[in-house]
Amino acid sequence: MSHTLLSIQVIPKTQPGEHSYDYVDAAIEVIQSAGVKYEVHPLETTMEGELTELLDIVRRMHEALVEKGSPSIISQIKIAHSPDGISMDGLTEKYR
Repeated sequence: MSHTLLSIQVIPKTQPGEHSYDYVDAAIEVIQSAGVKYEVHPLETTMEGELTELLDIVRRMHEALVEKGSPSIISQIKIAHSPDGISMDGLTEKYR
């Protein structure tokens, strides 16, 4: 069982009139290629895994957005960590 949930919202700086959707899509592609369990939501994406692994994915997301042309990125991150294990399903099953 995983020990960490990490939710992230990336807010890339864009040029005037440029939309951020392409950057957000690029960030999600990094998550998809990482092979961790994840869920995309309207305002953030949540990943499930180990803390060091998830933080490395965040680093790669930022690098991908810079490579795509964003001059700077702000990320809002929430982390839930439990030595006994934690999962998205375990926290939300009563609502499904």
